[in-house]
Amino acid sequence: MKLTIPLSALFLLLTTNLFSQTIEDLKLKNKEIPKSYIVNQGNVCISPQACTFYNDIETYSNIVGKLKSKQIQSFKSKTDSGSIMYFEFEQVFKGDRFLQGMLWRKDGEPTEEHPEEYLAKGKFLIIWSFHSDSPIKEKSETKVDAILQ
Repeated sequence: MKLTIPLSALFLLLTTNLFSQTIEDLKLKNKEIPKSYIVNQGNVCISPQACTFYNDIETYSNIVGKLKSKQIQSFKSKTDSGSIMYFEFEQVFKGDRFLQGMLWRKDGEPTEEHPEEYLAKGKFLIIWSFHSDSPIKEKSETKVDAILQ
């Protein structure tokens, strides 16, 4: 019985941590943005499908789940540009197959033409619309992975 209480407490702590996160926690802060980048207003998606999903997500709510909130961060540098789209759903995100088809079409994975990558973890979905070698995408992915582990 003694062993059950600490394990239960640990499980509760870990699950509470995941569900107490907000989009603001996941976004890159000014001090985390590499010096070569500037913040850009609006969206700078590499392929139009990612921005269509962001702009029209309510249209897909019966497939992906009901949206609680969304935010976007866009960046530009001399050699790179793109957007990070953050979504928080009322329940666990359930649109993996739909999103893969929308972003990558028949290819089923990122390509040069459709380089977007995403992470769906619990109620959160993050889409990176950058080319695969983007330093800011890598920085954001590392931060998001650490927070939503």
